[in-house]
Amino acid sequence: MSISSLCNRTVVGVNTGTNIVEVARLMDKKNVGCVVVVDNNKPCGIVTDRDIVIRVTSKGIDPMEACVDDVMSELVLCLDEDMGLYDALEMLKGKSLRRYPVIDTNGNLKGIITLDDIIFLLGKELANVASIIQSEGTNL
Repeated sequence: MSISSLCNRTVVGVNTGTNIVEVARLMDKKNVGCVVVVDNNKPCGIVTDRDIVIRVTSKGIDPMEACVDDVMSELVLCLDEDMGLYDALEMLKGKSLRRYPVIDTNGNLKGIITLDDIIFLLGKELANVASIIQSEGTNL
């Protein structure tokens, strides 16, 4: 199972230099908690709703004056769309990140996958295995 088949292809992205108020409005409109910051369609950072609160609002910074470059977390890791799920999980071990942009072989943004997506998928797969065992009449 490849990351390409698992990731969300409707990722919301903004260009470097985008104003924070514009980003917040876009997050509200698209009902998302993060946006991927891109430079020439290559992911370079992520901004979450929490980043806006902690790095702008709580510090008294005027959001009309701030841009994503000031607030974003620089990307530590992107996942290749052709990568298998288990290879991706190996790469994610020990990382304290929850969201991972998915890129093609040229480094262009193709999607996003979150730890929540992966946990949900693994839960479904475990339920399928349990159903098979149950249908075989094996006592659990």
